[in-house]
Amino acid sequence: MWQDVRLLNATANTLFGLVALAVVASCLWWVAHRPYFTLQVIRVEATQHEPLRHINPLTVRSAALARIKGNFFTANLDSVRQTFESVPWVRKATVRRSWPNQLIVTVEEHTPLGTWGDDGRLLSVKGDVFVANLAEAEEDARLLAFDGPEGSEKEVIARWRDLNTWLAPLNVSAEELSLSDRYAWTVKLNNGVTIELGREKTVATLKDRVDRLVAVYPQLVALLQDRIENIDMRYPNGLALTAQGLNIGTHGNKKANGKT
Repeated sequence: MWQDVRLLNATANTLFGLVALAVVASCLWWVAHRPYFTLQVIRVEATQHEPLRHINPLTVRSAALARIKGNFFTANLDSVRQTFESVPWVRKATVRRSWPNQLIVTVEEHTPLGTWGDDGRLLSVKGDVFVANLAEAEEDARLLAFDGPEGSEKEVIARWRDLNTWLAPLNVSAEELSLSDRYAWTVKLNNGVTIELGREKTVATLKDRVDRLVAVYPQLVALLQDRIENIDMRYPNGLALTAQGLNIGTHGNKKANGKT
């Protein structure tokens, strides 16, 4: 080996390169940890399309600041993002560095649509369940009511939109919608009438049942005015109706139900 000049030169060059890399790395580490790069500013801003209504940038920044570690170079942006997304009302956060000692956090706020279940959680217009101050959510508009098995939130929102489209000819809308554990649908209209739609046996099941309701509903209203309480559309060729003072089955049989 000692007589092999080429091997000796190659070994020396390799060692020299490793030493140089170590020196450079040490210098970079030293520079990166200078006080000049300590995070001085963390700016919280809204997305271009959605102004912040429930999030106070100063409050959010203060709440997250104590949990942010590192400086301009060493701060873990994914960890910072998760920190901000754990704050109430924050749906999504993106973080970027701004030279030499700033982080800019862009946050997207939840837009509440209604409540989810009976434990005080909220459902956003995008189908996200989140926890926030219920009174604050009610400041924007009257909250609707939704419920369903865990993981069905986006499906429920999609069906709610479908139902409002299908019910448009009646000038009514869905203000409550629930999907049972057996995947049966129940909707309450903004006029107080509850509609039992049942399970979706095919992709057209709900649409067909709502179409049948739309066709007959004006006649029911003309006959019973505002006394209708519940309409059961789960029958293949008819319906069952409960109104104040009577109960009408699928074959038109009437019987008292004890209500006045």
